[in-house]
Amino acid sequence: MIRHLVLFKLNEGVERDDPRVVEGVAAFGTLGDQIPELRFWECGWNVTDRPIAYDFAITSAVDDAAALKRYLEHPAHVAGVKPWAEFATWVIADYEF
Repeated sequence: MIRHLVLFKLNEGVERDDPRVVEGVAAFGTLGDQIPELRFWECGWNVTDRPIAYDFAITSAVDDAAALKRYLEHPAHVAGVKPWAEFATWVIADYEF
């Protein structure tokens, strides 16, 4: 199995209630039900107030590298990620477990 982690940092001046952010979070909320390769899907807002913390996180799992590739290329994933480029930056980690 491969765990796929993504941490998002909202751009300077962008708040959680920005309509673009609200729409982006809503899109991510449905991905777990739309993409068959996902064995696990969870996302949510950071609950701590620390300078090094990111704002939003996704953790998911897929069976293998081929499933990860299909997930990343799935139209629902591509559409869900695209708006985030307008208001956030992110880092990822993919690891086997």
